[in-house]
Amino acid sequence: MAVDAQTVSRDRVTWLLGCVENELERALTKFGTFNSQHEGKAVIEEELDELWEHVKANTGQGTKAMEEAIQVAAMALRYVHDLAEWGPTS
Repeated sequence: MAVDAQTVSRDRVTWLLGCVENELERALTKFGTFNSQHEGKAVIEEELDELWEHVKANTGQGTKAMEEAIQVAAMALRYVHDLAEWGPTS
């Protein structure tokens, strides 16, 4: 039985979104909400800098780099979650 490449990709995206969701929930529980736009940007920048260190060291495809990339995505969502003036409020 052949595996459909689109199904594999969709499964991978679902798994990755779950990873980002878990990281977002962990950060919200551990650190609470961003207090300002500046704090949100700084946290995103910090995570991006950590990913950049892996890229510069040619370890950008490793597990630790992927964890940093997931943290970048989670913190971007956290920014919107905590600071956006639109969307659901609950």
